[in-house]
Amino acid sequence: MSELGGIDLQLVADTVQAALPGAGELPLEDGPSSLLNRWWRIAATGFCFACFGIGGLLLGVVVFPLFLFVVRCPERRSVRARQTIHHLFRLFVGLMCLVGVCKLEVNGRERLRRDGQLILANHPSLIDVVFLMSLVRNADCIVKAALLRNPFTRGPVRAAGFVCNDSGPGLVDDCIAAVRAGRNLIVFPEGTRTPAHADLGKLQRGAAHLAVRGGLAITPVRISCRPRMLGKADKWWRVPLRAGHFVIDVGDDIPVDSPVHDGMQALAARRLTDELKRHLGAETSNATA
Repeated sequence: MSELGGIDLQLVADTVQAALPGAGELPLEDGPSSLLNRWWRIAATGFCFACFGIGGLLLGVVVFPLFLFVVRCPERRSVRARQTIHHLFRLFVGLMCLVGVCKLEVNGRERLRRDGQLILANHPSLIDVVFLMSLVRNADCIVKAALLRNPFTRGPVRAAGFVCNDSGPGLVDDCIAAVRAGRNLIVFPEGTRTPAHADLGKLQRGAAHLAVRGGLAITPVRISCRPRMLGKADKWWRVPLRAGHFVIDVGDDIPVDSPVHDGMQALAARRLTDELKRHLGAETSNATA
């Protein structure tokens, strides 16, 4: 278990709260929920997102184009790109924790240090994929086609060779091939962020179909955050009263039988989806820490 803490500005807050404009009109609480601390975290969140966007743009126009000349083999070039993203996401997560945007606790980290995994996780916040890709080496994921048109994400997505969701019927085959090639595929079965005031959204069966068809064991990952932040429909500047405490629990693998007959795949996927609900939807003892 590891934890990265934020910055406590209470000492400073105690001396300047009275001078802040509107301080008497807003409810002030002790500790990290002070007015100054919230203002700090709004600014810090904006700073982190700015760094993320600028970093993605620089990767796309400077760093990854250089890989075309330095690394000739396309597959090796994709691996280098994924390694670069992994290390930069680790730095980004460290930055968010350092400036007090959030705190992070990981249980079962060692289960993510393998190759050829199918990692299925719930999706409570905007930065879930950043956390997971910072923890998983050689990570792959299914990305929206729109990211290939976004100037801040187009370069990294293309260089890393992430699976694109516009491949139609071949999407499942592409995902299975990625896992069998040793990549660690991260999938969010909800398909979008978890609805507000819910522990888990409706699971799509596509992830279960992928596991059943490929005979791929599943590594379940439960992500919780208290208080919630950057959830569905949340604006980035609406920070909670205190820094969000993210807890990532990596469960034991869920074994999946070898590919079944086509006529039985739908039933097997439905049963596997029900089992996933128990792994991803149940709160853990650490989730409310």
